Amino acid sequence: MVMKTFKLLLTLITAITISSCVSMKEPTITKSQSLEGYKYAYLPQAGGVSSESGDVYKGNYSMSGYPGDVISGVLLKSGFIMLPQLKAELLDETVIVNYGQSGKRQVANGVLGRTLEVTIKLVSASDYKEIYACTAEGKGATEADEIRVAITRCLMGMGVEIER
Repeated sequence: MVMKTFKLLLTLITAITISSCVSMKEPTITKSQSLEGYKYAYLPQAGGVSSESGDVYKGNYSMSGYPGDVISGVLLKSGFIMLPQLKAELLDETVIVNYGQSGKRQVANGVLGRTLEVTIKLVSASDYKEIYACTAEGKGATEADEIRVAITRCLMGMGVEIER
């Protein structure tokens, strides 16, 4: 009986250790031009995202936070002023932020869970040319956590120091 309990405990500890060591792919980042000279950011409202773990994103509110809030927070911290709508007189100094979930990856055939991937693009509001693009994946306890981690990893490429 003791040996059986010991084997079960050892298996559980091994599984937890392995699952916490899941490596994520390095973020893919493209900087087409400098963000210097851009002061404003516009983030169009996206549709709701729901998690299979119970965290719900809908409009501007949620139990765990709206993905746009994470993006806005990083941009605010890096000095951008978030605009509620595009303004013609500020287009030359404004970036439009587009984002979305761009994939999922099973880790060890799903035994160690999965990662969720997001892609974020910043484009110039005046000519719609890409300025910054990134794709990163996140791993967490819930889909909401995975989205938050992926967004944070993606935007860290802008050079913003993000607290964890």
